Amino acid sequence: MPDSNFAERSEEQMSGAKVIAQALKTQDVEYMFGIVGIPVTEIAIAAQQLGIKYIGMRNEQAACYAASAIGYLTGRPLLVIGGSSERNQETMGAFQEFPQVEACRLYTKFSARPSSIEAIPFVIEKAVRTSIYGRPGACYVDIPADFVNLQVNVNSIKYAECCMSPPISMAETSAVRMAASVIRNAKQPLLIIGKGAAYAHAEENIKKLVEQYKLPFLPTPMGKGVVPDNHPNCVGAARSRALQFADVIVLFGARLNWILHFGLPPRYQPDVKFIQVDICAEELGNNVKPAVTLLGDISAVSKQLLEELDKTSWVYPPESKWWKSLREKMKSNEAASKELASKKSLPMNYYTVFYHVQEQLPTDCFVVSEGANTMDIGRTVLQNYLPRHRLDAGTFGTMGVGLGFAIAAAMVAKDRSPGQWVICVEGDSAFGFSGMEVETICRYNLPIILLVVNNNGIYQGFDMNTWKETLKFQDPTAVIPPMCLLPNSHYEQVMTAFGGKGYFVETPEELQKSLRLSLADTTKPSLINIMIEPQATRKAQDFHWLTRSNM
Repeated sequence: MPDSNFAERSEEQMSGAKVIAQALKTQDVEYMFGIVGIPVTEIAIAAQQLGIKYIGMRNEQAACYAASAIGYLTGRPLLVIGGSSERNQETMGAFQEFPQVEACRLYTKFSARPSSIEAIPFVIEKAVRTSIYGRPGACYVDIPADFVNLQVNVNSIKYAECCMSPPISMAETSAVRMAASVIRNAKQPLLIIGKGAAYAHAEENIKKLVEQYKLPFLPTPMGKGVVPDNHPNCVGAARSRALQFADVIVLFGARLNWILHFGLPPRYQPDVKFIQVDICAEELGNNVKPAVTLLGDISAVSKQLLEELDKTSWVYPPESKWWKSLREKMKSNEAASKELASKKSLPMNYYTVFYHVQEQLPTDCFVVSEGANTMDIGRTVLQNYLPRHRLDAGTFGTMGVGLGFAIAAAMVAKDRSPGQWVICVEGDSAFGFSGMEVETICRYNLPIILLVVNNNGIYQGFDMNTWKETLKFQDPTAVIPPMCLLPNSHYEQVMTAFGGKGYFVETPEELQKSLRLSLADTTKPSLINIMIEPQATRKAQDFHWLTRSNM
């Protein structure tokens, strides 16, 4: 007698959507962000059935921001899965027909369209592996619409095993020896800790380098927290002086791009020696020829440096002229910021807001930030004490990332560190890009407190009286400056509309109270709309930001 159960199993069918979901699950994908619609709804449902957490967003752009932040926080970088037109309708003007694979090649490390449902698991494995090997980056997999519901025999599908963790590469021994020698001979050394160091989980080794050898360090925005911001060797408050006068700079996963002023004079000494530590060979030597290059995993290479420096009893003198100069500048800059923060006049300025916020921030919270002055000033005042706990607009300065980043951080916090808050600090303009994601925050009841620092505009705005006077004369399109937004907008009502808590604050006392109430209420998210002086700006800078304007 034939085995009827075997016959049934051999004829069992499954959809392409389930194949995709199982392939993702096999590659240890934990989170999926998106907006469902034809033809991808079934993929989201299949993923949920397998235990992948699906977070439905309100905008595809914000969904992509959230997924990219998850990649940074968990080590599983962004994989975009897009539905495309059916194969038998190609070249006919099918629904959403577009050369998606070719278009995405410009922006991804890998872009492909599986030739069959059976090929899907292998394409997804390659996409995940490519995204996490070397310098991490996004990948794209295009799914023809007819694949999603097409049924195939279960036995025809073979799943690629989960890809191995990225290989850990180490720098050449001779290069490590040379780098250690350059550091020992430095008169005015500086370590710059970049986002790459945070991603590489290099905090333990880099902290040892800082503490054992008494070296000053400067974090880049998303390198904050690799070594705590309140560490005595952090010279963030003397950033300009540290960059301008250092004679040896060690870059740990930080690029000499516009954020670091390309490594060029007058921001740096013409003869400064750079030691570059990076996972990406193509990054070495960009803009400035380095004295030493250390190609490899940043955690592994920093450990190599420790071992090499340990061979002698060398320590950088903590009472050197360089340390004295840095401490003096830190003291004067901190005093200037404190003076701005202590101003009693209303509306408040940025420094007043951030100093009051900093007083109440939990030490283990995630800080997400975007905006112009909001992000730049907030970075100098709001402290990070843990690695991978700051997310901001990054190299591209992309506005709109904040709420997506906050949602991703909140998902990770809920799953891995229950009780941690996500503090999302937004400029009013930046909030407008993805503001409807407040509904997503409330739907999933995420531990997020949104702070909208509201100056009625982009960079600067008008107060209500000026606004009304201006509108007396001509049509708004002719007289309202391009930077201005509607004064005194009640963004907090967007939060209350969806069941969260909202606060409209105009004084330090109201700010303190609303933040205290928000932190105490762990049952729902909050939005605090903080009115500041529309013409408020940052204190005078030694060097203009390289994206300066005539405004």
